Amino acid sequence: MSYDEICPECNQEFNTSIYNGWCKPCNSKHFQNDFNNWTSGNDKIDKLIQDAQLNADGNLKVTEWIPYDRFKDIRQIGKGGFGTIYYAMWIDGYILQWDIKNQQWERYPEGKEVALKMFHNFVNFNDVLNEMEIHLKIDNNYDASLRFFGITQDPETHSYIMVLEYAEGGNLREYLKINFNNINWKQKLDNLYDLSANLMSIHELDIVHQDFHPGNILSYNFKSSYITISDFGLSKLIGANPNNPEKKNIFGVLPYIAPEVLSGEEEYTKAADVYSFGIIAYEIVTGFLPYPDVPHDNDLALKICNGLRPKIPFHIPKLIARMIMRCWDARVTHRPTFGELRDELWKYWNDRYVYLKEGIINNDSEIVIQIENSEKLSKNLGLINSTTTTPLNYQTHPQAIYTSRLLNFSKLPKPKNEKNFERELEELTKSTSALSIAASKLHVPDF
Repeated sequence: MSYDEICPECNQEFNTSIYNGWCKPCNSKHFQNDFNNWTSGNDKIDKLIQDAQLNADGNLKVTEWIPYDRFKDIRQIGKGGFGTIYYAMWIDGYILQWDIKNQQWERYPEGKEVALKMFHNFVNFNDVLNEMEIHLKIDNNYDASLRFFGITQDPETHSYIMVLEYAEGGNLREYLKINFNNINWKQKLDNLYDLSANLMSIHELDIVHQDFHPGNILSYNFKSSYITISDFGLSKLIGANPNNPEKKNIFGVLPYIAPEVLSGEEEYTKAADVYSFGIIAYEIVTGFLPYPDVPHDNDLALKICNGLRPKIPFHIPKLIARMIMRCWDARVTHRPTFGELRDELWKYWNDRYVYLKEGIINNDSEIVIQIENSEKLSKNLGLINSTTTTPLNYQTHPQAIYTSRLLNFSKLPKPKNEKNFERELEELTKSTSALSIAASKLHVPDF
């Protein structure tokens, strides 16, 4: 609901449809009055923070310069191809609103758990700045990514550090490894829906992620909370820096990189993110890493370009198998958009779980039948353990690398599908044609 409120400082009306108690003109002035009292030591970072503060239309959009000594209990919790992640307690906590009586910012009362992302020393400063700018752009429009609280600096290395929301549940890869046996189809569809909706929001900003894999998918609690997407270090605004000589470099985790990117046939596009989603969806519904038993080298890249894909088990619902295969189709124009994926997944979730919640059995829905059959098959095959939480039992090849890195492959062919791929996809499409995915006629809520 949108309504106006009178600001007690300026006595002017301001709209409270987004955040109650936030008068943008007054708060922008408070931020501006403090500009001379802090500096990051870098003009570009100072301007980035100042612009964000002047444009903030609520406390959730505020980004700050945070002195390093305002963090305690710092400990390493993760390491990727381009940076190291630390847990920390932010002593002061984030800004809530302006305290008129005491003429200072009122903050989150008991400190705040945060994640500190420190970039490796080989990462170019412009790439660091790019990730910060991408984060701010996403923060200002959607909740698809971790909240970006601000920037700090290590006093010893002088490296700039991003201060981000701490996702207690960790990343999807580790979560699946430990908890997959207890994940039901409701949670799988929840997670897939959230991912597709978040990537749709990011793509609407004309941003492509470029490094989309389970290590960059985080949650406070995968079982009950929304999923967020992290690590925008490789992300680019479409059309930006067309003359950048480094644009041809390929970074990422090999199994999740689209074949047209590997081969150099095309630049990274939105369709390449969709390919990555297809591999991630396979992992969510099966619990298995893609290509865990072989080296992630030029030979695997060659096979992927020639149509190699993970094998989808027969007990996976055909509708889900069809969706995954469409995402990793070598024919780029045949892949769905994230808007189409979101609508399709909402249809499946709605048919299966809204009906059950209301005590109605929707026997006409193919997805209901397929999920029930999948659950029965999984139980009969001993693939479900409903009483314990045990890690998946698989071993990875020592050269199967699931962290982002620079990939330098040569002489890769033009991507194509395997011999029977298109026939199998056509048969899946025919077998599911009875289900009308009338997404355009169905109201899909914006969460």
